[in-house]
Amino acid sequence: MIANHRGLARAESSAIRVLIADDQPLLRHSLALLVRGATDLTAVGEAGSGSEAIALARSTLPDVILMDIRMPDGDGIEATAAIASEPALAGCRVLVLSMFELDEYVYGALHAGASGFLLKDTRPEQLLDAIRRTHAGESIFAPAILTRLVEHYVVRPATTSPHGLDVLTSRETEVLTLVARGLSNDEIAAALTISVKTVKTHIGNVLAKLQARDRAQLVIAAYEQGLVSPA
Repeated sequence: MIANHRGLARAESSAIRVLIADDQPLLRHSLALLVRGATDLTAVGEAGSGSEAIALARSTLPDVILMDIRMPDGDGIEATAAIASEPALAGCRVLVLSMFELDEYVYGALHAGASGFLLKDTRPEQLLDAIRRTHAGESIFAPAILTRLVEHYVVRPATTSPHGLDVLTSRETEVLTLVARGLSNDEIAAALTISVKTVKTHIGNVLAKLQARDRAQLVIAAYEQGLVSPA
């Protein structure tokens, strides 16, 4: 019996720690139940406002935060910016959930340091997969959001253009192409018949060479440079 308790404790300690921030109690509770229903995830707290999300992030040190945008006492973008700026929370990644796909929310969330942006009509299994992929270092975007993001940057590119893709090796270019098409690390590894560890190494090299902050910026760079084009 003791061994079972110890096994449970080990499982909980290795689970991805998720903090849920949403001002709607029913949705907040539903998301917590969904997270707790996955054996590799655990909900460590629920926040109903931006300030509460920041406070709970500091006290629970979650791996991933599901962050609503429109909340009282500091919205989700302000909370994301505050969390991203704290060294003690450097390992915490924010996945924004919203009912809206307005451009200013997408750009605001990215600028604040969010790792992804999903709409609340996302299916439960997709959300759980997104939490896992966000924890693994990937940037997750709903297809509609990614399309708007790409269109914004391709039509109105940033004043500072990304480095040309000629600095990449042929293999790094292949990896970047698959990243831009929305493939996960596992899917890229299968497509190129290489290990996931090798995929992560290539992505790290591409991020450094293109001076990109995250995978979202890699997608933008790939579209800007014509490596891939909007479907």
